[in-house]
Amino acid sequence: MYSWEMLSFNIHDGFLEAIVRGNRSGLLTQADYNNLCQCETLDDIKMHLSATEYGPYLQNEPSPLHTTTIVEKCTLKLVDEYKHMYGHMIDNVVLIVTGTLHERDVNELLEKCHPLGMFDSIASLAVAQNMRELYRLVLVDTPLAPYFSECITSEDLDDMNIEIMRNTLYKAYLEDFYKFCAKLGGATAEIMCNLLSFEADRRAVNITINSIGTELTRDDRRKLYSNFGLLFPYGHEDLAVCEDVDQVRGVMEKYPPYQSIFAKISYGESQMLDKAFYEEEVKRLCLSFEQQFHYAVFFAYMRLREQEIRNLMWISECVAQNQKNRVHDSVVPIF
Repeated sequence: MYSWEMLSFNIHDGFLEAIVRGNRSGLLTQADYNNLCQCETLDDIKMHLSATEYGPYLQNEPSPLHTTTIVEKCTLKLVDEYKHMYGHMIDNVVLIVTGTLHERDVNELLEKCHPLGMFDSIASLAVAQNMRELYRLVLVDTPLAPYFSECITSEDLDDMNIEIMRNTLYKAYLEDFYKFCAKLGGATAEIMCNLLSFEADRRAVNITINSIGTELTRDDRRKLYSNFGLLFPYGHEDLAVCEDVDQVRGVMEKYPPYQSIFAKISYGESQMLDKAFYEEEVKRLCLSFEQQFHYAVFFAYMRLREQEIRNLMWISECVAQNQKNRVHDSVVPIF
């Protein structure tokens, strides 16, 4: 069925796919995590990572180490492999907007931006004198211009809650990404649409839970949900009227793929929900490598690396704060 697609894929992109599949073998293993969780100091963590692909990025870092240094250097490895991701661009622009609202220092804002979301004209955003000027600069100078022009006006930037703006932009981005992947067809469309649908559903759940007890109306909630995914449209209608976490749970348990996620969480709590979602995402990302001749492996590899960095940040923080009894609470092993 896919013989011509497979042949044409290898002609154009077979080499790149092979590189990504080779890079996957460099992800930390369960044995690595077992050793890292036994470390007593951040220098011990550095010593163990010296035998991994992170070694060259940490070898010249002097003691005493800090968690932020480990995360920064591990992120630099990912940046060296992948450049310019729209999701991180959205987070960076939102950070600049927030800083501009609160008159924060330009250099401080730029230092906090995620390296994967940097672009040539981002520094120009930080010198905006007001929200209207910032809006104009976003439309003129950034890759996110289409999303801002379609979703947000300059007046919105003055009055809109920052998290609402972030979610509005993410909705537009995810819907655009989903349509693009669907047009590609074949295995890429099948796998990527599944991964993006999961992301859209997770964001719908998080938006619902985070807006409980706030002034956000049901209609406001509904507008922030992406127009695709397993929950679209009927699950969105149910989530929009939820008033507590248990009601959210009741909605999600109607959908078999999400029953196992909420089975890990006790009634009345949501603290472990992020970990449960990350665990499910890692399973889906790993499965994308089981098929060949598709572009989803590039996306999956990047997301797995990001999860690996979250794991390293958590382990390092637990060691630095002498909270080793909690070291396994948020680690999500990959292989």
